[in-house]
Amino acid sequence: MSEAPLPTLPPPFDETGDRAFSFYPPILGIEHNEWRAQQATWSEILVVNTKNEVSLWVPRRYIGDLSRVDEPVMIVGLKKELEHKAGGVWPHEKRVLSMPPVSTAPVVAGPEPVPAPMNLRMDSGAESRIGRMILVSLVVAVGVLALVVAFYRGRTSGEQVEFHGVMQSNLGLSGQDDYFAVVRKLGQPEQDRWRSDQGELQFRGLKYPTVTVILMGSDRKNARYIGSVNREGLVVDSVDMPGGVNAAAMIRRLPKF
Repeated sequence: MSEAPLPTLPPPFDETGDRAFSFYPPILGIEHNEWRAQQATWSEILVVNTKNEVSLWVPRRYIGDLSRVDEPVMIVGLKKELEHKAGGVWPHEKRVLSMPPVSTAPVVAGPEPVPAPMNLRMDSGAESRIGRMILVSLVVAVGVLALVVAFYRGRTSGEQVEFHGVMQSNLGLSGQDDYFAVVRKLGQPEQDRWRSDQGELQFRGLKYPTVTVILMGSDRKNARYIGSVNREGLVVDSVDMPGGVNAAAMIRRLPKF
């Protein structure tokens, strides 16, 4: 017997009303990430996609917190990355490639060849020549090793090897800072680029000498700071999204600006 629906939507959907919202991280297998809550039971929430009208029952144990209502995009956090398959949502499982098992079968060897008899007799002259060759080889090897040690010791005596890690810094920016707040704190950027004017989320990259500041919003007027990357594209700063998920994972999926 199915569970009786609740008279009202539970938190956090009691604050969304009829407004659309986005899940973070997005549900895999569905391109358009914009939903509305319809009804709820004691264990599940029924949401409907605003574009393709796909209806999904999402277990309440996977629902996180709701972003502040005054932010540009209402985002409902998910505690796990979910995937749409077989008409429902399931926790996404990353595939792990297994190594082939190592064979433990004994190796069958053929008959060992019988070595031919060797004449181990050698005269004193041959023994003397072999001994001199071994001695000369040892002297040459010791000399080469001494030259290599002296060369590297001379190089390292006047030089120091420095190791530089990935810069992890707080730029003094928060998730409430827009373009004008970033410019007031960091100055005018060298380049200002948008990803695209299509989709429910817009991304803007402000390039500075050492970092690129990234803004995100539902439209270009309401983009807010979510993090920064260095010249190599590595995340050096990021903010926390609703549901306790950090924006670093979203930034890593974006192509370079």
